[in-house]
Amino acid sequence: MEQSSVNQVAKQVVGIPRGERWQAYQRLQSLGIACWCTEGGDLQVEINSPLAAIQVWSAIGQLTRPRHDLAVWLDRCWQLKFNKTGM
Repeated sequence: MEQSSVNQVAKQVVGIPRGERWQAYQRLQSLGIACWCTEGGDLQVEINSPLAAIQVWSAIGQLTRPRHDLAVWLDRCWQLKFNKTGM
């Protein structure tokens, strides 16, 4: 029986500005996600699970999305929480 493709490792190049690469690298390392900078200066990330993919998306988004977009997203999260709990 073959292993599920979920266990396969995908290596992705993450396109973020040079100024945020060190922060992204440190955050991904703290999450236990393997990453490194290539000779060309790209940040390469090893994604080996759906959870890792979501964590990469979130960590990179916090560094690259406009502050206004992040504030709107956070506000929506609070609205969902209060709508579900009836507060």
